[in-house]
Amino acid sequence: MAAVLLVASATALLALAAAWLWDYAVVRLLWRPRAVAGMFRAQGVRGPPYSFLRGNNHDIRRMRAEADALRLDVRDHNYLPRVMPHFLTWKQQYGGPFLYWFGAQPRICLLDYESVRQVLFNKSGHFFKTDAHPTILAMLGKGLVLVEGTDWVRHRRVVNPAFAMDKLKMMTTTMVSCAEPLIKEWERLASRNESREVEVEFSKQFQDLTADVISHTGFGSSYKEGKEVFHTQKQLLALAMATLLNVQLPGFKYLPTKNNRLKWMLERKIKTMLMAIIQPRLASNGSGYGDDLLGLMLEACLTTEQGEKRDELTLSMDEIIDECKTFFFAGHETTSHLLTWTMFLLSVYPEWQERLREEAIRECGNANPTADTLNKLKEMTMVLLETLRLYGPVMLMLRKPISDIRLGSLSIPKGNGIAIPIPFLHRDKEVWGDNANDFEPLRFKNGITNAAKTPQALLSFSIGPRSCIGQNFAMLEAKSVMAMILKRFSFTLSSSYVHAPADHITLQPKFGLPIVLRPLDV
Repeated sequence: MAAVLLVASATALLALAAAWLWDYAVVRLLWRPRAVAGMFRAQGVRGPPYSFLRGNNHDIRRMRAEADALRLDVRDHNYLPRVMPHFLTWKQQYGGPFLYWFGAQPRICLLDYESVRQVLFNKSGHFFKTDAHPTILAMLGKGLVLVEGTDWVRHRRVVNPAFAMDKLKMMTTTMVSCAEPLIKEWERLASRNESREVEVEFSKQFQDLTADVISHTGFGSSYKEGKEVFHTQKQLLALAMATLLNVQLPGFKYLPTKNNRLKWMLERKIKTMLMAIIQPRLASNGSGYGDDLLGLMLEACLTTEQGEKRDELTLSMDEIIDECKTFFFAGHETTSHLLTWTMFLLSVYPEWQERLREEAIRECGNANPTADTLNKLKEMTMVLLETLRLYGPVMLMLRKPISDIRLGSLSIPKGNGIAIPIPFLHRDKEVWGDNANDFEPLRFKNGITNAAKTPQALLSFSIGPRSCIGQNFAMLEAKSVMAMILKRFSFTLSSSYVHAPADHITLQPKFGLPIVLRPLDV
């Protein structure tokens, strides 16, 4: 009897395994790609052919490797052949939109603003973000950037007060105080040189500075306390970049491979470090948790109002850990690159550097900038927005419909990926004009809405209900730092600079940004 049951159980397991293998290997990896490609082809949408299991990942890897040797003139801001050669090649071959394959996942690449606006402005919850790569999820956490649906609404309500304009204005003093020691150190180094100049690698310096700012303003900690969090996130970022185009097999992320063990170790390390920052707040319950981002989240997690739990404004401790990951990374990574590319452009266009210097001196005088004086820096705002248009940190937004949907005349099935390549749209001459590839800050003289033929065409902070909650924080920090630098230094690109923008999840100068500073009182 036992033997019969054993045979029956084994037979059932084999049948189950065979059914799963049929569904995965035959249906998902063979039949479905053919059916999806045929459905889009019938709508006039073509793209590169699907390869079993790998999709087009091998082609993407090959084209990016071939383009890596490309170097640009410093006034050439069209880095698409270098950073997104696969999209450029497929656009030229198939037009837009086109269909490509990320592994076995189909993605429609949208290249027109009308379709993009329909996706990003949708308020009915028809579009979710695509599932994040496991290592990116470990780095960012499932915080405000990645969470969806009612959970996103709940997270947003908790976090939103930390980014109210009155709170941001109060943070300006902290931003200035974080930048001041760095600027004094540059002045000291310059004074020791016979040339009274100093070469500074700004990409690294700005990452340290913006990390210090978000540590102080968001978490009440210093960069010294938070630097191990940033360092660990950088290790996860490097791991994500190395494995991003690898085929993700079902269940593979649970196997104890070398990369998975490293990811798990780094994930545990981040959680331990974040709890070390959170724990002192928990111990200070009697005096409140603070009114910064961390304090607001702890209030939502641990307090009650009139003795009743506020379910709609509640975060679990694990959700707080995830939000800390999100804001530690996003709060410094994107702003540091905005500052880096702004310094690059002002070095290349000295006439704009001088215009902004005159504006900063006129509005701020000899004093450090304040929230009120920063609000008057109109030309600075124009330059920062143009920097975001040309060198925005985020290059690709990914979405997926949660039900079958139509975008204009295009029918897209549930779960089909949607790719929005921001640099392509920001260089659309029909929208931005014939000078779309040029640095022209004056296009923003009447604000973002009127900068292009399509309203709100700047996508660097996204648009619609899921637009970046920290965009005002980033702009205020960038203005503060740039105003302080412009008032104290003139600067030029170092002769060692090589213009090679690179995709490391965010857009970065591959070889850093060495700049020569000269104090203005010399």
